[in-house]
Amino acid sequence: MGLRFVTAGESHGPGLTAIVEGLPAGLELDREDLDRDMARRQLGHGRGGRMKIESDSVEIRSGIRHGHTLGSPISILVANRDYANWEERMNPWPVDAEVEEVHLPRPGHADLPGLQKFGYSDVRNVLERASARETAARVAAGSVARAFLAAVGVSVHSHVIRIGSVTAPDREDLDPSDFKGVDDDPVRCLDPEASAAMVEEINRLRKANESLGGSFEVRSFGLVPGVGSHVSWEEKLDGRLAQAVVSIQSIKGVSIGPAWDVAARPGSEAHDEIFHSDERGFYRETNRAGGLEGGMTNGQPLVVRAAIKPISTLTKPLRSVDTETKQPAEALRERTDSSVVPAAAVVGEAMVCLTLASAYREKFGGDHIDDVLGALDAYKGRIGWRG
Repeated sequence: MGLRFVTAGESHGPGLTAIVEGLPAGLELDREDLDRDMARRQLGHGRGGRMKIESDSVEIRSGIRHGHTLGSPISILVANRDYANWEERMNPWPVDAEVEEVHLPRPGHADLPGLQKFGYSDVRNVLERASARETAARVAAGSVARAFLAAVGVSVHSHVIRIGSVTAPDREDLDPSDFKGVDDDPVRCLDPEASAAMVEEINRLRKANESLGGSFEVRSFGLVPGVGSHVSWEEKLDGRLAQAVVSIQSIKGVSIGPAWDVAARPGSEAHDEIFHSDERGFYRETNRAGGLEGGMTNGQPLVVRAAIKPISTLTKPLRSVDTETKQPAEALRERTDSSVVPAAAVVGEAMVCLTLASAYREKFGGDHIDDVLGALDAYKGRIGWRG
């Protein structure tokens, strides 16, 4: 059995829910770790006023007792504190007040396609669910998956590599210790000079009523070789990771490792040569494949990079059309961020955690966490893994 999760809820509704199914019993969880991940999603220079209202924490409704998983579905609630200001507009039940509809779709958003798909007249029926506020539930689910990965020796980290026109120097030699303190940086960048330039870029374009996109990288350490599969397209781990990460709001591209650089190299410079020693077993001295070969982990750190577009809500709205009158109009303007790249990286971590946790559950099974660890140890012994 793999790991499955689903989220529910609207941006300004009563709250968000995540349900995670497939974790073994006996896994120890720490509430502070879950809340810490929720707070990390709200970090980053360039965030808007919503972050001053919401202070996300999780409420466990099922699947955990006295700090340990039960093996049953885990349900997690993240309350929307701003709902008090939206109760008339977002109440699940009819209200006496006249609620004004939204007819101004934003270019680049789900607004207009969703309106056409579902036959609504009110864009709010689309934008509330399409909002990146939904990612709070993903991070909650991902934090539970992270605890499982930690138990099997895997850690997942992220950092920002680009905001706007500013790109941080490439780092190939990162290890988990390098990410200590990354959340203390205003844009979650590992390079201080690039970080300062990114902050300046955000400040400059925010004054010009612009939003900024960028890129981030998620690195996973401690993965054993052979997670994923080459035998079926739907089991290939690179395909699963790409789908998971590109499903995040505003993500427009995903690569495994330095894919675009590798694509421009000759074959002799594109692959990772294989070596063997009694001390290390099989190993590689480079990681151009980003930790995946043939849809499977190869024992190297897993590197997933993502490109995120500037968000669609601008303080100076773009041109649009009123969906009722069909007349030219400015797009909807709501409270917004200038840049969400640092926060998106944390969401990227969550999606990678959920995908890897599911792949590990499929490979090693087990009703109890001790069963999982026993199967993992047996596998490491069979392949002679020394990682």
